Amino acid sequence: MATSGSTDFEPDVAEYVEEAFERCGLEVRTGYDLKTARRSINLMLADWANRGLNQWTIEETSISLATDVGNYPGGTLTITVGASGSFSVAETITGSSSAATATITSLPSATSMAITLPVGTFTNGETLTGATSAATTTLSAAVDFSSVRNTIDILSAVVTRDGTDYGIGRLSRDEYLNIPKKTQSGRPSQFYLDRLITPVLKLWPVPDGNTDIVKFDRLVRIDDADDYTNTVSVPFRFYPCFAAGLAYYLSIKRAPDRIQLLKGLYEEELTRAMTEDRDKASFSITPGLSYGRI
Repeated sequence: MATSGSTDFEPDVAEYVEEAFERCGLEVRTGYDLKTARRSINLMLADWANRGLNQWTIEETSISLATDVGNYPGGTLTITVGASGSFSVAETITGSSSAATATITSLPSATSMAITLPVGTFTNGETLTGATSAATTTLSAAVDFSSVRNTIDILSAVVTRDGTDYGIGRLSRDEYLNIPKKTQSGRPSQFYLDRLITPVLKLWPVPDGNTDIVKFDRLVRIDDADDYTNTVSVPFRFYPCFAAGLAYYLSIKRAPDRIQLLKGLYEEELTRAMTEDRDKASFSITPGLSYGRI
């Protein structure tokens, strides 16, 4: 008997909603049924971020470092301007009408600047002035913080200098607070992630040049459900627990008599999926012979 030869099964949001309602012994009948299910999907995905490490949501991000600048966005933050060529890396820019400020960390193109998190809010169309170069340009678009705010956590980081990657250790909030001189310069060897709504990556020592790059693996948010024709950004091995989880969430609102049944199935499916979704590496044990008898 021939098989289908197809491996493209990928339910969209509406199909997951139908499956979940059927597991609750119900049918999707109104637009509000879809709306409440979509809201439950997004809440469930937020809970998954608290459940553990989702391997498919890890992204490697690189940020160019600037001399004596120790605080960086916990993701990519680039603004679009009329022209960037006359500005200098590591200088402060100020908005003419907003009075907001930020530090330039790199100049990726002729019309873009990578910056630190602004103090204040830049206004689209205002003039930006460099503190040391005295150059001016116009902000061409509102600052987009979505990349930074999608960061849940940073798993590991390295600093690249002269083509060599150097591992940097992670500090706790208390350890970072107790560094006596946070402006000490050198090759960064430690980092602290201030997990605000817009996360801040703090490096120590602060960079002593403009050529280093910090590269880090960050855990990012899963895409929202949004339109019902969208597929969901989870790998196929998580399809069963996604459907089971949505059914459980809906049962709380629509089928309370099935809550325990559906919750048990959901937790079982999720545990199985997350157990499989782990980092795999070779592991070996070498016995110690210090106290052995020969």
